[in-house]
Amino acid sequence: MVDRADIVDQAFRQKVAQGDLPNGAPPTGPLTNTEALAIFRAQCLSRNLDRRSRKMQAAGQGFYTIGSSGHEGMAAVASALRPDDMAFLHYRDGAFQTRRSMQVPGTSAAWDMLLSFASSAEDPISGGRHKVLGSKALMIPPQTSTIASHLPKAVGAAYSIGLAKRHAPEHQELKDDCLVMCSFGDASTNHSTAQGAINTACWTSYQSVPLPLLFVCEDNGIGISTRTPRGWIGANFSAKPGLKYLQANGLDLYETYRVAQEAADYVRHQRKPAFLHINTVRLYGHAGSDVQQSYLPKDVFEGWEAQDPLLHSARLLIEQGVASADDILAIYSETEAQCARVAEQVITRPRLKTANDVMASIIPPKRSCLPKNGPCAQARVEVFGSDLKQMNTPQPMSRILNWALTDLMLEHDEITLMGEDVGRKGGVYGVTQKLTDRFGPDRMIDTLLDEQSILGMAIGLGHNGFLPMPEIQFLAYLHNAEDQLRGEAATLPFFSNGQFTNPMVLRIAGLGYQKGFGGHFHNDNSLGVLRDIPGIILAVPSRGDDAAKMLRECVRLAREEQRVVVFVEPIALYPMRDLHEEKDSGWMTTYPTPDERISLGDVGCDGDGPLAIVTYGNGRYLSTQAQKTLQAEGIHIRIIDLRWLAPLPVESLVNALGGAEKVLIVDECRHSGNVSEALMALLHEETDLPHSRITATDSFIATGPAYAATMPSAESITEAARTLWITP
Repeated sequence: MVDRADIVDQAFRQKVAQGDLPNGAPPTGPLTNTEALAIFRAQCLSRNLDRRSRKMQAAGQGFYTIGSSGHEGMAAVASALRPDDMAFLHYRDGAFQTRRSMQVPGTSAAWDMLLSFASSAEDPISGGRHKVLGSKALMIPPQTSTIASHLPKAVGAAYSIGLAKRHAPEHQELKDDCLVMCSFGDASTNHSTAQGAINTACWTSYQSVPLPLLFVCEDNGIGISTRTPRGWIGANFSAKPGLKYLQANGLDLYETYRVAQEAADYVRHQRKPAFLHINTVRLYGHAGSDVQQSYLPKDVFEGWEAQDPLLHSARLLIEQGVASADDILAIYSETEAQCARVAEQVITRPRLKTANDVMASIIPPKRSCLPKNGPCAQARVEVFGSDLKQMNTPQPMSRILNWALTDLMLEHDEITLMGEDVGRKGGVYGVTQKLTDRFGPDRMIDTLLDEQSILGMAIGLGHNGFLPMPEIQFLAYLHNAEDQLRGEAATLPFFSNGQFTNPMVLRIAGLGYQKGFGGHFHNDNSLGVLRDIPGIILAVPSRGDDAAKMLRECVRLAREEQRVVVFVEPIALYPMRDLHEEKDSGWMTTYPTPDERISLGDVGCDGDGPLAIVTYGNGRYLSTQAQKTLQAEGIHIRIIDLRWLAPLPVESLVNALGGAEKVLIVDECRHSGNVSEALMALLHEETDLPHSRITATDSFIATGPAYAATMPSAESITEAARTLWITP
């Protein structure tokens, strides 16, 4: 079968030479001849990069490709923006990157992009891990699958610009007068993530909160094989409150530049979002392996080919007197030769070979931070007020976490909390009470009800040097937005070779044992989705003092090591006061001084008995209750609190098991897919100790009297420990 790319290439050459060019409006607007020619050169380079990538793939020297052909109008959008405007790109925006590269001295789009196509380890953006658009020098964070998942963080990055103007973070990346551009296809606008992000932008703008964000929708009328209804994009987005809508013919570089410049000026000076709707065509098919003639009528894709943007650009440049037909063909041939020449070089460059090579960028590089001496005594007096007098008396976890957050926010100005109800209300469980009074609404942001937008805001703020601490109200709610962690936050350093990072500490109220409240929607006892994401740190405290000290370490990990950290706070332990008997206050602790913390990987150990119980969270509380009964029976226990569930603290755990004779794992999460499985494997691989486990059943959690029926109890832990101990 003849490659449609070759057919389009031949048609371009013939039609330009013969003067057989499509009709259209005459060139008008502010575009200068020099800039117009630069845009066209970028368009030709992008087109020939597409063609070369297909040839490399056919020869076994290139890999997965999604081309930009038909979307070359984005080169004009790049010209209308500044090179320091952060750009989250649609995967068809090769022309945007080629044009921006021309604007930044010392960069070469052909060299950089062909290295990416060849999966070379020298690819300057991903280090050979993926074929992506992106460049640190060009302020283009890499996107790996931009089916709308990048829109929420674009909203967050745009929001961060106004926030940074009021509270500049230490590692600020974007200038105060920058804007953020985010591009995507027409089909992607139907994704719930896109709808949520655009709604969030409108919601923010409607309240006159600065949000310099330019959405660019590249409408080629089809998503893989599903057609977009004619007029759908305009009907859907032209009348949204707080969002300025503009439309341009993406086949006309003069009109696209003029409208894009108008949109950029509006966004930059009004500090409000705009939606730029650009009509494009799709040439060749969805991706390299896609043959669109197998599912589209011939007249459809031939009609698109007849509207080739390069043919329109040729007509416009000739009419304007910028270039002759011979000049145009010469530029096209020059870029083709450039791509062929560079491709011969890049296929000789080294590629990743080992697992260590691939994994090298999962954990981002450490960064230098200005030293902090902790909050000064006078500042603490002013902020805490009467709370200072209570710090030497035992308190429940929720109160201690509140104080820990206060001290951390005093110490680090770049910390910003965001989430539903975290501000005025102080959170569902009161953990963030008084923080708005103490630090103001800029640092305690009440968001709308959309978990994807909450996490997207955090990722975007992380791009601009803030240390975001988003809150998800309940662990079950994370499933509405888990791709923001898996597909965006955790993968960013991996696919940018550590050049882009989005550190954060995500706080989630989670796990089970709430009495009679919410059932499975407010009690979720599975951490599998979090433990499954490479590079994420997962922390689960069990007591108030540990919670404060671990949270301080989480902030250090995010601030200094640029890590994505998830801090799951056991809901049922927030208010817990008593341990064995009513009013014994056995589970309350005093507030640890601000300099105390528990390092990543340090486990807690209570007792030195030969029967070790390895647990975390509510499991530690219940195991401590069981310990009293077992001790009375002469069964001596040590309780090892893991604290850190990803990565598992292997060395510290094995050391804590020194002298133990048997091990019982107590896992409050479900039997399948949770930490007990990993612990069983670890004990088998690293020790010869007899071991068993008690877990929750593979069930959702009920409301009412059976709220804890599916999970371990003090009684069931006691019985499991007793059975293990007496078993030969």
